[in-house]
Amino acid sequence: MKRKQRRAQRETSAGGVVFRRAPDGEPRFLLIRDAYRNWGFPKGHLEVAEPPAVAARREVGEETGLGNLVLHGPIRVIDWYFRFGGKTIHKYCHFFLFESKQGDPVPQTEEGITDCAWHPGEAARRTISYDNARAVLEQATAMVQALAHVEEGLGAGGGEAGGDTG
Repeated sequence: MKRKQRRAQRETSAGGVVFRRAPDGEPRFLLIRDAYRNWGFPKGHLEVAEPPAVAARREVGEETGLGNLVLHGPIRVIDWYFRFGGKTIHKYCHFFLFESKQGDPVPQTEEGITDCAWHPGEAARRTISYDNARAVLEQATAMVQALAHVEEGLGAGGGEAGGDTG
């Protein structure tokens, strides 16, 4: 007799990789420690009809207390399966790159967030508990490096790209 295959329940969430430049210009990435004592990025479920980028900004703000986040764009969508309450869940999480220029992060303890900490890139990579989050960090790091080159180019060229005057 063949067993009936159960479909996984789909869930969607969004989160943010938040960076800040240290005085030496090197980026520091914000990690949170969750209720399971694992390190990763702030993230959470989308509200009804909420766009992923809006949800990501909201979740980062709620879980870290940081405001005035500058959105630099989408990083990637990751997915994974897990079991919860006897059900198989297929979770998709949209990650976005945010820059924070000020403020001290404060963990949202009522949601089980026990710590927030800034880490240089390599230290963040070693600290993250999840392989798929490490892949998100790698892509975010490349985006931050590209942003630095664009900012340098704009600063050197008086803010104009190219020399076309017409």
